[in-house]
Order: sequence, then C-alpha cells, then structure tokens
Amino acid sequence: MKTANLAIVFTDIKGFTERTSQQTLEENQRLLKAHHNLLAPVFKAFGGRIIKSIGDAFLVTFESPTQAVLSGMAIQDRLWQYNRTAPDAERLDVRVAINVGEVRLESNDIFGEPVNIASRVESIAEAGEVYFTEAVYLAMNKAEVPSQEVGSFELKGIPGKIRVFHVPRAPYRVEAPSVVHLVPGSESSDTQEQPPFANLALSRIPESALATGPDLAATAAALGSRAATLGGQLMARTRTALQSVSAGRSTPSVSRPLMLGGGMLALVLGLGVVVLGDSAAENAIEKVAKTSSREEKKEATEKARRLISEEKDPVERSWLSGQLAEAAGDFDRATDHYRTAARAQHGDAEDRLIELLEHESCSARRHAAGVLGELRVASARGKLEDLAEDGGPGEESGFFGCDSRAAARKALEKLGR
Repeated sequence: MKTANLAIVFTDIKGFTERTSQQTLEENQRLLKAHHNLLAPVFKAFGGRIIKSIGDAFLVTFESPTQAVLSGMAIQDRLWQYNRTAPDAERLDVRVAINVGEVRLESNDIFGEPVNIASRVESIAEAGEVYFTEAVYLAMNKAEVPSQEVGSFELKGIPGKIRVFHVPRAPYRVEAPSVVHLVPGSESSDTQEQPPFANLALSRIPESALATGPDLAATAAALGSRAATLGGQLMARTRTALQSVSAGRSTPSVSRPLMLGGGMLALVLGLGVVVLGDSAAENAIEKVAKTSSREEKKEATEKARRLISEEKDPVERSWLSGQLAEAAGDFDRATDHYRTAARAQHGDAEDRLIELLEHESCSARRHAAGVLGELRVASARGKLEDLAEDGGPGEESGFFGCDSRAAARKALEKLGR
C-alpha cells in the first residue's frame, strides 16, 4: 500500500444543486465548463494534481500546504473578477476547504481520514472563502499566507473538535510579494473594489498558465490584462476586457473578441479564456429534456440516437446514451450507460453518478448508489454517507417502496465502511 503526506483541497459551487433544478441542461453544462476553465489552470499553476472533477466540485492534492492555500486565494480572486460582470445565472460562488495528512494512494484516487476531514470542512466553509484546518496552519509558511482562526467545530463522523482557520480579506498587515492598495475613494476592503485577497497569490501565476488551450495564451495576452499586474492597473485593464466581452455577448453587431473554429466563442475574462460550445448530440438531448409533446419528444429522441450513433468514440457514445436516457427519465438505463463510461475512465460519467445521489427522484438515487458501490468510487463516500443517514425526497420503505438509504448503505459496505 502506497501512502503520501499531502494537502487535500475540496471546492464546490454554492447552491449548485438548487440551480440544476432551475436551469436547462445546456445552461448547467455551460456553467460547469466555465467553472472548470477558470479553476483548473490555477490548481495546475500551483503544482496541484486534480484527482477528481465531480460536477461542481474538485478534489485536488498538493505536496505543499502553502501552495494549496495560495491556490485557493488565487481562485477566489479570479472568480471575483469573473463575477463582476457575469449575469446572476452565471455567477460562480465557490467554497474552498483544505486539510493535510497521510493518505492512501490507489488507482489514481486517494483515501483516508484527512480526505474525510477536508470534505467536512468544506461543508462549513462560506462561499468566497478559503478555510483550512489547524494541521494546514501548522505546516504552511505563515510569512506567505495571512491567517485567522474561525473556531473549533465538531464535524460529522470526525472524533473530537477540529480547529479551523481562514484567509482574512485584504488589505494585509504582513510583508508579502505583492499588495494591492485600495482603489482611490474607497475606505476599506469591504467595498469590494479590489479582489478579496489582493491578487497576493494570483499575481504569481504567469499569464500563459491561465489560458485554457494550447494556442490561446498569445490571444489572452493580446486581448486581456496581465494577471501579474497589480492594483489599479489590473482592475482598469480587466474592466475594459470584461466590458468588451459583455458587449460582444449582448449585441450581435459588435465585433466578438475572438472566434474559434467550429463556431465556438472564446470569451476573454480579463484573467483567462473560457471556451463555450456544445455538440449536436448534446443539443438534441437537451431538446428531448425540454419537449413536452409526445410526438416532438419521439422525433427529438430519434434524432439524438442517430447523432449518438455517429460518435466514433465508444466511451463517449456510452456517456451520451446515458444523458439521453436520463433526459427521458429512464434512470436504470442511464446509470447502466454511465457505468460503462465510468469503467473506461470517463470522468463526466463518474461525476454525474455522484450528482444523482442528490436527485429528487428516489429511483435515480438508488440506481446511482448501486453503480457507485459496484465501481467502488471512493470520492462518492461523503454523499453516500449523507444519503444513508438522511435519505431524500420520495423516500419510502416496504415491498413496493423505493429505499435509496438502503442502496447507499450497501454501497458504503462495498467501499469498506
């Protein structure tokens, strides 16, 4: 058994589960795509290894606790800039939680008490904040990372109380590689006229590292502001870039910042590029989900199946077939397809199975729990534990009922609870 002492970072989007029930499949996919493109480059820039991308959540490991906390600060500052002009439906308010300890490494996954503690700290973290445990506080370089104690907490399933800290908002009274002064006219950082953590960490990332594709770094440099530029210079340039993006979105006659092949639009967000676009098969599946007419639904389903059959990658076909079955409300078949895709290391399929543990349909939760247990997906443990204890909507016991609690307990037994 291989073990390592690592810093573990969990992130998730505040209120994402509620948003999925209020937005279309296409809107949810677009939001998750922006989320991934904004966060993933930051993790990698600080030496993080992305273990899982579970829908709206990330599980990432770092060899350095200091780098882990700095990545969280950089993420919050980057999202602050993005949210300044994003419509309410596209805002990304993310929680970051960090712990450190010895974990087991198995099949590109991690296990152990430090992982469970990080997950539980995430559940108490506030959106826009970076929370971390006392273990991280003691191990990190305090000259590089400002810190403040939040308190001691009893966390579900964790013996004893855990002391929790967070990164306070700027301005800081410590020496640091960079400090952003308040915008003229503002009297405190609470005005939010500067990034919450003053770009203390974000300014360390080379601009090219924030691009989301191999050929986009030069474009980002030409059209966006430099991430390493501090204070008013940074904010002025990013505001200009964001305003041009907003205009490009809302006014068809305005020249777009950048058009890529295949009809995809790259939006320069001041601190990076987000590439948006959906396949014809995904659009057809979206129509199946939205159509109420029986005849129209049948026609849309046939079109989606045809487009899926044209997909050359068999793993992607399984993933798309699962989406189509889910759009039709057939969770048994959907989870079967997701199982096939997840076994072939399709990350989105595994992520979707975990998301289904919180679905309003008991059948969806039960089938997803069964597959996750069968595949022994360790990253699903936290949500399986919640489902095993609390159940969900439409939960019934008995011969004719649907008991997703029992399915979650069985899955946990297979995970070695």
